[in-house]
Amino acid sequence: MATPDDRRYTDQHEWALVQGTDGTSTVVRVGITDHAQDALGDIVFVQLPAVGDEVGPGVPIGEVESTKSVSDVYAPVAGVVAAVNEALTDAPETINADPYGAGWLVEISVPGEGGDPIGALLDADAYQALIDAS
Repeated sequence: MATPDDRRYTDQHEWALVQGTDGTSTVVRVGITDHAQDALGDIVFVQLPAVGDEVGPGVPIGEVESTKSVSDVYAPVAGVVAAVNEALTDAPETINADPYGAGWLVEISVPGEGGDPIGALLDADAYQALIDAS
């Protein structure tokens, strides 16, 4: 399974990728990992937060439902939901097909331009070690 090294990961199997800044904040795109979508199986429904919702690290922001189970999705950073992937409403299986691309879930606007909002998350090697150990 793929674990791209251009993003960071949580121990709850979300990925986070900085998209850039909008002048006052940093935009972080979030999705679930290839490992997570594979463990879930065929994804049939996605519940995402509303644009404008405030989120915090480790707090559930939605659910991914598969033919096997329902799994919470957790925010990897604190901020405000700036965008949700509306395409997943009609095509949740996109997460299975392309978890690191078209299957992204939300974008979170993290206040402030200084520092790296995802720097404290796991890098690809640490995330791979986590799933290898499980």
